[in-house]
Amino acid sequence: MRMRQSGGPRLEETPRASPTPPRLLVSSAALLWGLQFAFLNPALALLLVALYDATPADVGWVLAVYNAGGFVAALLVPAYADRMNNYLRPLLVCAGLTLVLAGVLAGTTSLPVAVVGLIALGGPAGVGVSLLFAHLKHSGAPRADVMKTRAVVSVAWVAGPPLATLIMGTLGNRAILLALAAVAVLNIATTAAMIRRKPQTVSDPTGPSTPDDDGPPLSRAGLAAVVLAFIALQATNSAAVSVMGLFVTGRLGLDVLWAGIALGVSAALEIPALLVIGRLSARFSSRALITSGCLAGIAYYAAMAFVADPVGLIALQILNAWFFAIVAGVGLTLFQQIIPRPGLASGLYMNTRRVGAIVSGPIIALGSMTALGYQGVFAACAALAVVALAAIALTRTAKAAVPDPEAVHSVPA
Repeated sequence: MRMRQSGGPRLEETPRASPTPPRLLVSSAALLWGLQFAFLNPALALLLVALYDATPADVGWVLAVYNAGGFVAALLVPAYADRMNNYLRPLLVCAGLTLVLAGVLAGTTSLPVAVVGLIALGGPAGVGVSLLFAHLKHSGAPRADVMKTRAVVSVAWVAGPPLATLIMGTLGNRAILLALAAVAVLNIATTAAMIRRKPQTVSDPTGPSTPDDDGPPLSRAGLAAVVLAFIALQATNSAAVSVMGLFVTGRLGLDVLWAGIALGVSAALEIPALLVIGRLSARFSSRALITSGCLAGIAYYAAMAFVADPVGLIALQILNAWFFAIVAGVGLTLFQQIIPRPGLASGLYMNTRRVGAIVSGPIIALGSMTALGYQGVFAACAALAVVALAAIALTRTAKAAVPDPEAVHSVPA
């Protein structure tokens, strides 16, 4: 659209963002990128031991440097895509790097070579999901479509680990690398199809934007508060998942199978929850939905500190599913609203999960040292979720200064 400066000449029209790719193409890409992570990440420790004779200590430091590389890549690669105003071509490169990584891991028996491959290739390759969501935001996809796409990624995470286990159990450990290569080839094909479908003429993501449904942009302090709040929320989820097996066997006296059932029920319920949230996003602001998710999380963790039977354990997973669906789906769209660069927004959000996983360690250690034992971990998670909710609520008063509309040169169409 065109706007005039006060008393000035008419300015050039801002390029329109290119249309969102067909729904089936986007869903296919989301499923494939989700499968890439679901195939490699859960099986990586096993591969290090089985293929490269890694010791437990080796597994620890390799996973640490691999995740550190992924953290850095999740910031640098999307930021580069922001500067290029193009997310599909970097996405294509990420798919190619995945294919090369599978070849390197399959073709070597040396642990150092595998580690170099994981850092140099695996870190950038793992940014694919961030770039896909950045492209959706950049091309003007509504929040409901982003939620649906996130639900497809969740489907991949539900189906991926069991499928990877089946492949490795029937065809051998290296077979999962062949499956990873096949997924990479399909990722290349779907990304190339999206590139061929339209030219990459897009609006400048760094330029002025219209206020979203949650009000003016946040100040730096407000943005920092949101990031820290989501790190806390991600940490509670990571801690609860990590301690579930010990809680079920030690506190409830049940077979460890019940931990798997509980986590499986929660993961399965997360998918319809994301679809429902996508519909609700047209009526409610991101902060309102996040508030509902935080309240569900607080209720879940508080109730888990007192649950005493398998029926209660399974029933409470409804709250857990809603909580994490809000964190995973609405959290992503909130970051895209408050950070003007789509790539940086998606990459920074994805990194809150990585940092949250690190923070979950002290939560488990400190919570389990209380008189409540493993119940104390859930109590600590409830308290941390309360703090996160308060931090997000306070950001309503941490708005950045909004420029005078008369001084704005142009806005995206």
